[in-house]
Amino acid sequence: MSLALYAAMVLVANVLVVLWGAYVRATGSGAGCGDHWPLCNGEVLPRSPEVATLIEFTHRATSGIALLLVVGLIVWTWRTRPPGDRLRFWAAMSGVLMISEALLGAGLVLFRLVAHDASSARAFAMIAHLINTFALLAALVLAARWAREPAVPQGAARAAKPMLLVVAMAALLLIATTGAVAALGNTLFPVRSLAEGLQQDFSPTSHFLLRLRVLHPILGVAGGVLVAVLAAVTAFRSGAQRVLVTAGVVLSLVILQIFCGFANLLLLAPVWLQLVHLLLADSLWIAVVLLASLARDPAAIRVPERAAVLALVPRKG
Repeated sequence: MSLALYAAMVLVANVLVVLWGAYVRATGSGAGCGDHWPLCNGEVLPRSPEVATLIEFTHRATSGIALLLVVGLIVWTWRTRPPGDRLRFWAAMSGVLMISEALLGAGLVLFRLVAHDASSARAFAMIAHLINTFALLAALVLAARWAREPAVPQGAARAAKPMLLVVAMAALLLIATTGAVAALGNTLFPVRSLAEGLQQDFSPTSHFLLRLRVLHPILGVAGGVLVAVLAAVTAFRSGAQRVLVTAGVVLSLVILQIFCGFANLLLLAPVWLQLVHLLLADSLWIAVVLLASLARDPAAIRVPERAAVLALVPRKG
């Protein structure tokens, strides 16, 4: 197995762990191991576990495996890449963010911000957890990218940061945080019809999670269109093949995500569709991060000449 393939496998494994973590939240199984961490109900291996305990314990076990995979990535990188290589930096960042990810998950359990807790503290903790998760996925996708390339010093010359895509990533983070709040509201306050859900969203007496829930579809559509436009502009400016292909993936994922979001709304957010929605969100984030990295390659920067643009405009007469 090559280092590049292993790095890609580590990224995929962590996406699967994120999806299972969402399943833990959606099924209300976060308290399946009680308020014990890292033990489960005070035991290394739970005896006669209930379904919620199995779901939570599986998440902890797979999270531990993901941590070991990241450690393996760091060790392999340090043994095969020279000091100062970019892969070393992103592998190390993955390790740091993996540890903070585990600590944030432990905090949710130890402070009992799980199961049916509907406090603002849980909402803020979930947002912090999500931001850390996105940062971890970004570090892993960049590690996977540089594992495919020859050793490159961290300080090597690169093009200026693509600010359009920085804005796109900020938009995705904002959409994702409102999505985390909306998902928590759907879990804690399930409804029997779309009309009932809309009534809750706009009622001044509703829980704050329900009143904030309406922000997600609005920001999702507006932010998705913004991300698509910024990706298209970046691809047009570059013209490099890898940038064009990756931008096409971004555009496709934006369209799929918007349709999936509306399906979630109409079908009252079934658990399986919530997981599909999250998988698309993670995939879109990964694609935008990769697009930003590819756009920084000096060879990918090519501003079209004015004559080439004018040649596309039909002439009169």
